[in-house]
Amino acid sequence: VARLAGPAQRAPLAAVAAARTARGFSTVKCDTDGEPGTPTYRMRFKDASGREISPWHDIPLYTGEEGVLNALFEIPKYTKPKMEVATKEPQNPIAQDVKKGKLRDYHGPIFWNYGMFPQTWEDPNATHAETKCAGDNDPVDVVEIGSEVLPQGAVEKVKVLGTLAMIDEGEIDWKVIAVRVADPLAKELHDIDDVEAKCPGVISGIREWFRWY
Repeated sequence: VARLAGPAQRAPLAAVAAARTARGFSTVKCDTDGEPGTPTYRMRFKDASGREISPWHDIPLYTGEEGVLNALFEIPKYTKPKMEVATKEPQNPIAQDVKKGKLRDYHGPIFWNYGMFPQTWEDPNATHAETKCAGDNDPVDVVEIGSEVLPQGAVEKVKVLGTLAMIDEGEIDWKVIAVRVADPLAKELHDIDDVEAKCPGVISGIREWFRWY
């Protein structure tokens, strides 16, 4: 059972405080093997030299711009397959999540671009003071509320606007609300209050969607 704890909070993002300092960021290329919708599907990542990299460990979090982070997108909006960085596989390709031997789909299409912040981790040994729950042992998630559909594997600069804390089976699972820097909305959105004012229904929509999840 999942529940959302408390109102959306303002940035900055405390959950990424333990992330490593960013290295220089070069172009990332994506290759796929296996068929989509099967357990063998993988999206793998390579740097400019063609060397396979981990999107979790090798893509930098920080961009050098205040309030702007790199995000990797696993699930384009309006889609249902629950795709995620495979944290237990070498080089952490994107794969469809499996539970009890079956590929997982959401209860309905997600209405935002969904992904993760590289070089972040929700520590299962650290208990959050307010929720009294520990981390879920995964990267920190991002919900991007911009106007465009972002393709799977896209690495984009995003402006952090706020956070929601989802409690799932006793673990805390932060959902960071952000907007792509290149999106037209980015010039109007600077914090979570702007989202409430200029995008009415978005925060409550995210909260309710994840309640059903």
